[in-house]
Amino acid sequence: MSKKEKGEVHEFFEFAESLVKQTGELALKYYGRGDPQFKFDEELVTEAELAIREFLGTTIAERYPEHHLLGEGDDQTAYRHGERGFQWIADPMDGSANYQAGIPIWGVSLALFKNFWPILGMFYMPVTGDIYKALAGRQLMVNDKTITLEPEVIASNESVLLTYSRFHNEFASTFPGKIRNLGCTAAHLGYVASSRAEAALLKYDHIWDLAAGLILLEAAGGEIHYLDGGKFHLNDYLESQKVDKPLLAAPAGEHSMISQYLQPL
Repeated sequence: MSKKEKGEVHEFFEFAESLVKQTGELALKYYGRGDPQFKFDEELVTEAELAIREFLGTTIAERYPEHHLLGEGDDQTAYRHGERGFQWIADPMDGSANYQAGIPIWGVSLALFKNFWPILGMFYMPVTGDIYKALAGRQLMVNDKTITLEPEVIASNESVLLTYSRFHNEFASTFPGKIRNLGCTAAHLGYVASSRAEAALLKYDHIWDLAAGLILLEAAGGEIHYLDGGKFHLNDYLESQKVDKPLLAAPAGEHSMISQYLQPL
């Protein structure tokens, strides 16, 4: 990478960190305003997501007018190699059900790619103040502390496996530890990347749910595989289709150790 390219990447990184924090502050203005009489206050979430998405799109367009933004609620236009160059992929409110309920596990997820190649990933949780950030292939930083996954996972009764909401309808498990669904894919990936959970089982996600979290996980020494062992490639889902096969996020080399505890029904 040339000196000019390194400077450009550094500029993108600083811009992305500032953007997710600003977006998070905007989201906080709506946070906790959900009507407690409703399980899901769709009106509040829609209002907040529209405001957040508009802010993200406008800010990126003003700074980088030649860049494209793909995220939940966008036009789903496919990302074509060589046509769009730089591609931002965002989930402006990952964990929307938590958000409207006043539960703090939600955040702003943002990744940048150039012609399919990842450049950076960010995930910011405004209520807790936690920010996960990494340049692709570099080190994961959580609140400016460098994080590296331990190379070996030993499952115990204190271990944590994070799952998606329909897990108990689709799997039987002999996992010896705790099984939890926290309702936020990017947080699940961040918690695995920072060793707060041993692994995360994922399903029914889209590219905007996974893009930033995958970059963060890989920077820490983790990987996402299909549950059957095949390597997951984000590029296979650039058409915005839903991932309907189960995925397992874990430290590199530890997927078989976790998957042995999971039996599809």
